[in-house]
Amino acid sequence: MSTPRAVAVGALAAAAVAITLAAPAAAQPEPTADAPQVIAHRGSGGTSPENTVASFRDGRTSRAEFFEIDVQLSADGVPFLFHDADGGRTTDVAEVFPDRAEDPITSFTWDELSQLDAGSYFGVQYTGERIPHLNDAAAQARGNIGVNVEIKSPESSPGVEQVLAEAIATERHWQRLLESDRLVVSSFDEESLRTFHELAPEVPLLQVGEVPDDATLASWAEFATTVVTNYRTLDPADVARVHDAGLALSVYTANAPEAWAQLTDLGVDSIITDFPAALVRFQRGAAPVPAANGIEVADVVADVPGPDLTPEVGEHVVLTNTSDRAIDVSGYVLQDAVIHRLVVGEGYVIPPGGELRVYTGPGTNTDTAYYNDYGANVLNNNGDSIAVMRPMPSLVLLDLYAY
Repeated sequence: MSTPRAVAVGALAAAAVAITLAAPAAAQPEPTADAPQVIAHRGSGGTSPENTVASFRDGRTSRAEFFEIDVQLSADGVPFLFHDADGGRTTDVAEVFPDRAEDPITSFTWDELSQLDAGSYFGVQYTGERIPHLNDAAAQARGNIGVNVEIKSPESSPGVEQVLAEAIATERHWQRLLESDRLVVSSFDEESLRTFHELAPEVPLLQVGEVPDDATLASWAEFATTVVTNYRTLDPADVARVHDAGLALSVYTANAPEAWAQLTDLGVDSIITDFPAALVRFQRGAAPVPAANGIEVADVVADVPGPDLTPEVGEHVVLTNTSDRAIDVSGYVLQDAVIHRLVVGEGYVIPPGGELRVYTGPGTNTDTAYYNDYGANVLNNNGDSIAVMRPMPSLVLLDLYAY
């Protein structure tokens, strides 16, 4: 649910990018009874290309309770799964349809959408992943996992509520999920949810947005079962208010163990995350990032005086070595929630207790500072998350940090 921004993978464009998150499978204890449900965001958007079949599989194997998807309508009325308003961030639309690269994604027909590559932006081994049809998500929801269908920007997809309701009523995979209480529908748009509720009153609904006043909560309880809100803006007192209104509380998009612990202590009912396997491990009392080697994010300096890309002193991430040995961080990847990637240059070794500042913008490289000269700001002044990864050739997750 983050704000879409442009993507470049820099030095990783030619490398095969897969995420290794967990150690070899071993028996793990079950989460405690009061642990929040785990919702895999856009499939498993931190470890595979979001809203693709590959990501739905990642979400399923993570042992999350649900994976979340975003539905829109093509120009010819076909329901497809995609988050952004245009295709620039996660597809090759600029290559396939260069004159329409910035056009609304809903202005393309289903045949045109089917020509786009929706995977290679994440890593070359995902080349050929296509934008899925709505029904592809239901087909991937095997085992015990459910699906959270978010109606995305319904003003850009007139009639999406009717199309979704008809799919649920007629497609056997959706019926299977509904009958086993593994299907919910969500949206930021209250009017859209109320319309859908009239069409399919048997489907549980989740209202996304800031936690409102008590009167509005009572009105939401007339059609919804759950409030979904940004964990960064959640007032702890609102947890009890939502529950007192007879509603559950879900939060998005929490990507770090410290945030998971705080939200669990607050008593939220579910957590939406880009790293569901890590959250599941955390809930089972295991190391959320089993490959951690001591390289951690110590700080993110996102809001600097003046322009974010001011040479030498612009926005940057501070890496620290908490181990007792020197670690070569050449090629290490710093990935944000929308898959901007900053890459550490060759020859950088952080001594025990030492630090390295990794800048987005230009500057003069030193032993303790590396400048990506990325060309656009990456770090979000309103908060984001950073995943630290080591190239193996596949990416191995080392740290998760939220700011």
